[in-house]
Amino acid sequence: MATLIDGKKLAAKLKETVRAEAQLLPRRPGLAVVLVGDDPASRVYVTSKRRDCEECGFYSEEYALPAQTTQAELAALVDELNGKGHIDGILVQLPLPKGLDERKVLLSIDPGKDVDCFHPHNVGQLTIGTPVFQPCTPGGVMEMLREYEIDPEGKRCVVLGRSNIVGKPMALLLLHANGTVVLCHSKTPDMKALAASADILVSAVGRTGLVTADMVKEGAVVIDVAMNRDENGKLCGDVCFEEVASKASYITPVPGGVGPMTRAMLMKNTLTAAKLHQGV
Repeated sequence: MATLIDGKKLAAKLKETVRAEAQLLPRRPGLAVVLVGDDPASRVYVTSKRRDCEECGFYSEEYALPAQTTQAELAALVDELNGKGHIDGILVQLPLPKGLDERKVLLSIDPGKDVDCFHPHNVGQLTIGTPVFQPCTPGGVMEMLREYEIDPEGKRCVVLGRSNIVGKPMALLLLHANGTVVLCHSKTPDMKALAASADILVSAVGRTGLVTADMVKEGAVVIDVAMNRDENGKLCGDVCFEEVASKASYITPVPGGVGPMTRAMLMKNTLTAAKLHQGV
């Protein structure tokens, strides 16, 4: 049976480290979170991030805007936050309501305050191997691998899903760690065989029951990034947990795996931004 990678425990440890470092700064790190509309899942995430800020000793501002907010109004708010000296990180909660251009919004965030690492400047830094910030979810996965002494070097790493938020940056981080990386997507032929060849398998597709035991090599490390709901409304990932856990050496649960680490990495990125802004 696989060893469970405890994301909640590791996230608490990381946030405690962040809190200790933050206390040494001349000024508290500051994070602004912008929520447009009333999406229930987004509201839960925003509330969680506020709690994370409190735990890390950060200053936080929350802006809850109506779904009818215009592109110009949102742009004006982001511009205002860019100019606030006590705000080190800006996070605009996605997805945005229909009619708002997410790309324009993300481009308008000061790269030095882009703690989600979505701005092309920061993505470029990541690509060439000199990131200022690490994308929160892939960065959280790498922290988990380090904590459990799982070294990607020389290993075959297969990533399922090619999103800009998880799949692509995950592949880059594994590549920078000297893994041999295969990035799979909906047009990949024989994805099942490729997955079954992985020493480290990361699934970030968002399809319940996608990864079955016959897609996993004996002793593989399985990282389930997805957050889905099954037919009973219960939270689950892409991986058929019980059957895969019987073959894997390490596995992340859903919930309690990658999710908490994503939020902890946001705190780490905000601390990094605060250090840069304060010349530390």
